[in-house]
Amino acid sequence: MKIGFDIDDTLINLREYAFHLYNRKLQKKVPREEFLKLDRLEIHEPFGMDDQEGKQMWLDSREEIYYTDCPPFPGAVELLQELAEEGHEIYYITARPAEHGERTKDWMRKKGFPIRDSRFFYGMKDEEKIHTIKELDLDYYVDDKPKVLDTLSDIPARLFLKDQTYNRHIRHVSRITDWSEFREIIDDHLL
Repeated sequence: MKIGFDIDDTLINLREYAFHLYNRKLQKKVPREEFLKLDRLEIHEPFGMDDQEGKQMWLDSREEIYYTDCPPFPGAVELLQELAEEGHEIYYITARPAEHGERTKDWMRKKGFPIRDSRFFYGMKDEEKIHTIKELDLDYYVDDKPKVLDTLSDIPARLFLKDQTYNRHIRHVSRITDWSEFREIIDDHLL
């Protein structure tokens, strides 16, 4: 099977990692509970920043956010390794800017993700991911952003939403809260 994955906040816990990084950089102690209350993608509001300040904080911190110790979600690396070993084609489709693509691939390899250069796509905006996903003719696709999945409603791939506080209002797409659930879905499909 051909299975596609977004990276940030789907396979790796990027926003929560950035939230802790903001606490450190701003010398604040905003509790994790505030992060868990966020109903939007951006994480700056609990730190007292407006949208412009928050965007600048993200841009100024991107190197540290992307390439240091951001953890994969529990079970994500192991699941993708298993799927690759079983012969499934694993595709990564990320909206990370082009200038971060190759370093992202290298960083993910170091984390243990099974990466093939020909199956790693980057340098597009969220709304442009649809073209790559359609061309790949995937059997499954997993993302965290409702606006991405909404653009894919007419493709034959089974779509899944990686559970995040900012996407809990979405009810029309199957949700994954734990990677073991996705393993069960794949296994059931193969029966």
